[in-house]
Amino acid sequence: MNHNRFRVRPWLALVILGLASAASANWKEKVLYSFQGLPDGSLPVGAVVFDKAGNLYGATTEGGSSSCRSVAQCGTVYQLAPPAKQGGRWTETVLHVFKGNTSNDGATPAGGLVIDTAGNLYGTTAYGGTGNCVVLGTLMGCGTVFEMSPPKQKGGPWTETVLYSFPTPKQGFLPQGDLVFDSAGNLYGATEFGGGYGTTCDPFYQYCGAVFELSPPKTKGGKWTETVLHGFKGVPAGAQFGDGANPNGGLVLDSRGAVYGTTYYGGNNVKGECQGGVGGTGCGIVFKLTPPSQKGGKWTEKVLHQFDGKDGSNSSAGVVFDGNGNLFGTTHFGPPHGFGLVFELKKPAGTVHSWTETVLHAFSDGNDGGYPIAGLIFDASGNLYGTALGGGVPGGVVFRLRPPKRGNSWPLTVLYNFTGSPDANHPTAGLSFDRRGNLYSTTELGGIGQSCQGGCGTVFEVLP
Repeated sequence: MNHNRFRVRPWLALVILGLASAASANWKEKVLYSFQGLPDGSLPVGAVVFDKAGNLYGATTEGGSSSCRSVAQCGTVYQLAPPAKQGGRWTETVLHVFKGNTSNDGATPAGGLVIDTAGNLYGTTAYGGTGNCVVLGTLMGCGTVFEMSPPKQKGGPWTETVLYSFPTPKQGFLPQGDLVFDSAGNLYGATEFGGGYGTTCDPFYQYCGAVFELSPPKTKGGKWTETVLHGFKGVPAGAQFGDGANPNGGLVLDSRGAVYGTTYYGGNNVKGECQGGVGGTGCGIVFKLTPPSQKGGKWTEKVLHQFDGKDGSNSSAGVVFDGNGNLFGTTHFGPPHGFGLVFELKKPAGTVHSWTETVLHAFSDGNDGGYPIAGLIFDASGNLYGTALGGGVPGGVVFRLRPPKRGNSWPLTVLYNFTGSPDANHPTAGLSFDRRGNLYSTTELGGIGQSCQGGCGTVFEVLP
């Protein structure tokens, strides 16, 4: 999973649009909940979602139980209920502990949740299910897509349903990141491996990743149907350029149903400029998948941008649209020997027929943060918000970028700098707004949990 790809690299030089100084806005932060580890969850993953009553929901990669056949613990889905009186404690309830493939259940969530209008929750697990995927000689399962349904009566148990188990690596292996709905109720997501194409992406996992669509049954009680929209091929051995590899979740759709996202590897395999890894080659891409003009036809991939290291490398999160149809995102690394950046891709207009990238901010791993691994969100005024897991003190930062009055470099303000346990530490998930404009998310580490080294992770709030 992408958070395991973090590598500290020394700062040598930076010459991109001039580095903006990081101001401080003195927002206030509060840890709403500290995970405790077994039998509670630990290592929360992905952003949190709200229901209509103001409860928060999310998933943890580890905790719950250690009995799963997986590379980590089984993981959980949890609820945080707000206090009855302002200033009181939020109350956590573990809604589900995953059981793994020995029980035909999922194991080890690797993304956050989405919620529908009826209050049902949807997410993925990296392993488990009924699939035949094997890692180091052990049958792990290929991962699942699941639904959590609220109780019919208040106080009753939630019901987990496995909507789809990826059967073989060709259909996808190790789903990760958040899912997204279209207007017809179809779900879209990505698997880090699988998809049926590419042989250069990892020695232990098959193929180079896939983007999939999961369609609901036409009749109640029927099966959800998966379609692989694109299987990535990666960069062929010995080549410099190729397709993307290892797509991230958090896809976005435009008004015509096209799907946009990023890949961590693939694209331009320029020597010495990109963050490599076990089997990983290339700086990553931003892609568009266009639906077929006729029912049953093939989706068409278009590479909108290949990172080359100088303009960023190895994006770990999806992209987000502004009101004009331009895309915004982060890269974990870049420019060369750098600490990640925020970028904009302007859509083609007039005589410009290709998408054009602009670096909005390059992180220094100082007071402004470093190594962003999560996506971005907009507020109503066009400001961007995100997190970076390094910088300043070791805990990471929450930041805001304001559109510039002139030029291209967006002024960055650090809203909060995490200090580590008992505070939160290591933010790797995107942010969510509540109705009042306060920000919420999770950190992988920190808090007061004693059973995990560095803390078991937190859910936090940041407010003006």
